[in-house]
Order: sequence, then C-alpha cells, then structure tokens
Amino acid sequence: MDSFDLVIRNGTVVTASDTFVCDIGVIDGRIAALGEKLGAGREEIDATDRFVLPGGVDAHCHLDQPMGPGICMADDFESGTRSAACGGTTTVIPFAAQEKGSSLKAAVEDYHRRADGKACIDYAFHMIVSDASGDILQHELPQLIDAGYTSFKIYMTYDDLKLDDRQILETLTVARREGAMTMIHAENSDCIAWLTEALEAMNHTAPLYHAEARPSIVEREATHRAISLAELVDTPVLIVHVSGNEAIEQIRWAQGRGLRVYAETCPQYLFLTAEDLDKDGFEGAKCVCSPPPRDKANQEGVWNGLESGVFQVFSSDHAPFCYDDKEGKKAAGESASFQYIPNGIPGIETRLPLLYSEGVLRGRIDITRFVALTSTNPARIYGLYPRKGTIAIGSDADIVIWNPMAEWTVRNTGLHHDVDYTPYEGMVLHGRPQTTISRGKIVWDNGQFLGAAGRGMFLRCERPQPARPRGENRGF
Repeated sequence: MDSFDLVIRNGTVVTASDTFVCDIGVIDGRIAALGEKLGAGREEIDATDRFVLPGGVDAHCHLDQPMGPGICMADDFESGTRSAACGGTTTVIPFAAQEKGSSLKAAVEDYHRRADGKACIDYAFHMIVSDASGDILQHELPQLIDAGYTSFKIYMTYDDLKLDDRQILETLTVARREGAMTMIHAENSDCIAWLTEALEAMNHTAPLYHAEARPSIVEREATHRAISLAELVDTPVLIVHVSGNEAIEQIRWAQGRGLRVYAETCPQYLFLTAEDLDKDGFEGAKCVCSPPPRDKANQEGVWNGLESGVFQVFSSDHAPFCYDDKEGKKAAGESASFQYIPNGIPGIETRLPLLYSEGVLRGRIDITRFVALTSTNPARIYGLYPRKGTIAIGSDADIVIWNPMAEWTVRNTGLHHDVDYTPYEGMVLHGRPQTTISRGKIVWDNGQFLGAAGRGMFLRCERPQPARPRGENRGF
C-alpha cells in the first residue's frame, strides 16, 4: 500500500536557512513528511543531483490589469500563470487596481472575475489605492484588509494613480492600524513632469529620453520622502522596484536607524541599462519601464544590495505589452513621445533562471539567499508563510526540482507568455527548473507544460508580521 501520493527522493533540499538531503512525502497537496527512505508513493521522482526548492513566489507582477484607452496587457491570468509555472514560480501576487473616483471593493471584485477559472497556479491580490477619499479609507480598505487582502500599493507618480503626501500619510495610518503592508512606487512626479516638458521642447522624444526624464535623483528624493512619511506614522513600508545606488543609500540609511523599511528589486536593474533604450528606431521601447534601467555602476550597486541584505524581495515586475502591437508598446505610434509608451517589460518566466545563473553560480549570492529572495521572504512579507515559501511539514507541496547543470539560451520562442519579445533574448544561462509542482501536482516537466487553466486557487493572506509597527505611540 502506498504511503504517499508523491515522493521526491534523493534531492538536495534548500530552504532560506538550510541545505540538506532528504526525501519529501506529499499527501493531499501538502508536505506530510521529510526524512530518509520514506515509504512508497503512488508517484515518485528521483531528484538525484538536483536541488529541491520551494516554489517561487512572484510578489510583483501585472496580469490582465485594466489600462487606459487603446492599451491592453498581453498576458491574462491563464497565459501569465502558465509562463510563471514554466519558470519555477508557483504563486503570483498581481494587482487589483482602483480607478480614481471608483470603489476599491469594485476593483477587487473585477479582478476576481478576470482570474477565476483561468489561473494555472495559486494567486493572491495586492490592491492599488489611487483614491484615498474618506469612505475608501474609513470603510472599504479596512474591510478588504480584514477579508485577506493585506497588502496594497500606492504611487508617488503617474497622474491617474498618484497620492499626495497628505493622502499618503492618511493611507499609511490605516495600514498601521489594520496591520497591512504598504508598497510604494517612489519617484517624484513633479520633477518627472518638468523634465519631460523640457525634453519635449527640445524634440527629445525617442525612447532613450525616458531614462533622462527619470534620473536617479527623482527616485532618491521620493524614496527618502516615503521613508520619512512612514517613520512619522510608524508603519513599515516596502519600496518596490529599486533601480540603483541613490535609492539604495536612502534605504540602507533607514534600515541602519532601525526603521522597518523593506526593499525589492527586479531583473531589469541587474541585466539592462539605459543604453538598451537607445536601440535603432523604436526598438528601445521594449525596455521602457519605471524607474528606468541605469548603468553598470548601478547594476553593481543592486547586486551588492542583494548580497548585503538591503533587499528582501526579488520580483519580476512582469508588465506584459507586446512590441509590435497597436494596443501595446506602439499604442501611440512609433513617432510618439517616450511618455506615451506603455511602461513595463516581461519577465515572469525568466526571473528565477536569471538570478540563479548570474547570482548563485557567479558567487554573488548563495542558494539559501536565492530561496529567501524569490520565495520565502515575499511569502512572509505578504502574509502567505508558511503555507507558501518553504519546504516544511504542513506547507503546500509547491516544489521546484532545479537542474543546476542545464545550459540554455533565452529565446522568446521558447517562453510561454503571450508577449512577442523578451528583453533577455540571446542570453546564455545555466540552471533552470526541471519540474514544477503546484500543491502536489506536476505542472511543468522536462520542457512540457502539464498544468491547466482554473486549477490555481485564490489565497487569503494573513496580516503579515513584518507589517507590525515598532510600537511608538503616535496618538492615533
């Protein structure tokens, strides 16, 4: 008689803190046993000479998010989560985006309609709060946090999304009181608008000038301001998609003072530079994202931040717009100013292989830190740990069998998103997922997708421990 539904044997198990060899037994989609010479399973996998990792948690990605008129994301929940699974990710947390003047609750309900029956792997939602009116902050946001949407993002830029400082303070106060984690996109909107106007007056409108309109100083200033507002309220915040040294200095300074400031970075800040926006014709539009990629010195600073612990999270910020598409990067035409190019690049499937190949194998981070950055820490910070983000008895059997010896070349034709390009085309990488297991079921194996739309489950998030304030009495 079989003891387990699935047994993974002889692999080197890696968590955020340990590396050890053992068998893993799975029953009813959860890890039921860790040990040597476990009993038989109805299905067995020999993981000799392979790493066995917790499934990746991509805590910052955009799927089927409503955009402005004439613009449409290339990936919905089916194609986006399929691509994630093929890249070793078993949980995604995209964004239910509130439209200014509209209900936050309605945005969450709409996002459920977009996800339900389509997701191939498990998912939770962050919220985007773009309207901090009284009813939203007094009723809707607290109710949604209590219902399991325990993180939200606020913007300091983009006219249709940004909050002013007073609104940020009021929103942070709700986060502190309700135990939610606040993510902040930190760029100074007025500086960007002023620079954009000056560049356009000189007819500097090509994709290259997107980077010149958003120099490091506008990220540095906004990062410092976001930290200061959070310190005033005494609530933790996470600064998303940090691009380089100047913002890193502000975050390191805050962390050195004992403030609960967390940080995230993304592949584009390790592998792309502003020069990638200066390709022939309109090709640079493929790499337009915000903040923009910087230069080699800033790349090295981001690597140092990953190694030293400044960053807790490594996400894809997957924002999928097709290049050769009138609803994608070319929505405003190839002669349009950089400010009208949809912001974002794809990367949900390449996130883990890029960091492993260029981080772990080059000795910049060790493999336990790799697991922490890509799985365990985001699960902790967003209220999904220990159900997700680790290999432990009782955790969901979200497991990746990693082949450290695989050598492969990134080709968009070999990826599983619905985007018509990858900015990492032609890169030679070492190491990739051999098998991805979602709640005990194999969804990717030896180059074949075996999952199904609708199998992914919505995850209710708990109030995360990292979102707790230091406890200073602010009188509110």
